[in-house]
Amino acid sequence: MKEKRFRTGKWAMLPVIFTLAWPTMLEQAMSTAVQYVDAAMVGRLGAAATAAVGVTTTINWMIGSTVSALGIGFLSFIAQAYGAGDRQRAARASSQAVLAALISGTLFTVLPLALHRQVPVWMQADKSIRESAGLYFFILYTPMLLRAASIIFGTALRASGDTRTPMRVGILMNVINVVLNYLLIYPTHTVWGVKVPGAGLGVTGAAIASAVSYAVGGIGITLALWRHPVISPRGQRLRPDWEILKPCLKVALPSTLQRFGTSFGYVAFAAMINALGTVPLAAHSIANTVESAFYIPGYGMQTAAATLTGNALGAGDKERMKDLAHMLLILETAMMLVSGTLLFLFAPGMMGLFTVDAAVIALGATVLRMVAVSEPFYGVAIILEGMLQGVGDTVTPFICNIIGMWGVRILGTFLCTRLLRLGLEAAWACMIAHNLLLFLLLTVHYRRGRWNPLSR
Repeated sequence: MKEKRFRTGKWAMLPVIFTLAWPTMLEQAMSTAVQYVDAAMVGRLGAAATAAVGVTTTINWMIGSTVSALGIGFLSFIAQAYGAGDRQRAARASSQAVLAALISGTLFTVLPLALHRQVPVWMQADKSIRESAGLYFFILYTPMLLRAASIIFGTALRASGDTRTPMRVGILMNVINVVLNYLLIYPTHTVWGVKVPGAGLGVTGAAIASAVSYAVGGIGITLALWRHPVISPRGQRLRPDWEILKPCLKVALPSTLQRFGTSFGYVAFAAMINALGTVPLAAHSIANTVESAFYIPGYGMQTAAATLTGNALGAGDKERMKDLAHMLLILETAMMLVSGTLLFLFAPGMMGLFTVDAAVIALGATVLRMVAVSEPFYGVAIILEGMLQGVGDTVTPFICNIIGMWGVRILGTFLCTRLLRLGLEAAWACMIAHNLLLFLLLTVHYRRGRWNPLSR
């Protein structure tokens, strides 16, 4: 009977998991769809335009993921406080999230705007695209304060179990981005006999569209947080509260160092790929965009994993923690098997959505099929990292990711591309090796049981 109750309780968690996961999946699906539209629209301008947008992509990841990492500290704290029923501490943590958004948003506005001309040079972009790439980067970071608010406040809302509001705001952002892209990228033209106005700004138009959508998203998420019935920062004093900040920063700091370290690794990785030439750079940029859609199940489930494990820890529910871990890993593996298979089968067609260059399509399809095989393994690593974030362990993912990024991906890519003179396929093989090592290290840590504070 005990075994039967265990199984019933475990499968009964499916509705709870999907209730939290599906809005995040839909939000990310919409965001990825817009990335697809962006890439397709810019891609129609030629490989040089695609390269101008793609050359600063890894810098964007580095900044965005560093801000996201700050939110992880608040996610863990708010999720645990919410699970324990301590609403006052959850609201106090929300007010500290406001401080984090103000500080990080200001910092990452000033630095990119000051360095926008140097970044394409540091990324070894071809001289012919440096000016347009620099302007794109400058415009993109003008509304960074609101973008930081969107990232950190969205994480706080998800930690309280509200994944639908960030989804709704994300959908609004994406619709605005698509419409403005269409109006700003292309010149005035005729569609089915109807004259459609257009600014004809090309890459600059794409940047303006993204900047406006980020600003709208930041405003929307901020209003939603202020109106939240439990974690609204209204009435809280906007000054450092070290009783809250210390445990949040204890979680956030390793996560921030991890995101910064791995993102800086992405920058180094991209710089080596940029040096391979325009076609490999365009293929790499588009393949990254295509690949991101197939990670949607993984990152949607990661949000559920972090929130639910944090809630279970706050409630001190050991059995629920164990059941959640099993269910999340089973579901994630199944979904990533399906997504990996689809990516392998449709890689050439997906590449063809964004460019008409046959060489770019062929090279991109090759690397996508390579990475498709490793997707289930990386999906497990994503879930394990989410569970660790929920219980406040960000040190283990930090160590594992830094070892994989710098010891395998960067060192391997340097040896392959600079010393052995191999191409993009070798660089992506090093990326896949990094993902597999991350899977191995986190799985060993999970199997040892040290990730769960309730089992110690």
